[in-house]
Amino acid sequence: MKPCVDCTAEEITTNRPIAIDKRTGKPVPGPRCMSHHRAKRTATKTRNHARYVENTYSIDAALYRAIIEAQGGKCAICQRANGSTKRLAVDHDHSCCAGPTSCGKCVRGALCSVCNVFVGRMRDDPEAFVRGAAYLRYPPAQAVINSLN
Repeated sequence: MKPCVDCTAEEITTNRPIAIDKRTGKPVPGPRCMSHHRAKRTATKTRNHARYVENTYSIDAALYRAIIEAQGGKCAICQRANGSTKRLAVDHDHSCCAGPTSCGKCVRGALCSVCNVFVGRMRDDPEAFVRGAAYLRYPPAQAVINSLN
């Protein structure tokens, strides 16, 4: 069995098995053990996400993390999603900047994908949220049902 290149570089003496693909059951092409393979994959995903956020929203990874921390580590609207399964999306005002990228000044916060889609469906209209809150507090069907009883 070939030793992992990272284990060898760190002078770890245990011979860890090379990473195995879950779908095929075959060794992953590459010279790393499963632990180092996962660590490298996570680091690559984190780096790619940071690059995407910086290129698209003009904010760096530290500012992205600071925004999430300022929100208590959760989605700004539902307060349930914390980004552990799927990263929180950057919400920004589309009317501020023309084109596919943001200037960075119009970033509003970090939302889970459900809340982000919801804000988009409401077309960034604050009055739609007020109507939605009124609807939940005073459902119109209840008035009809109560008047018939």
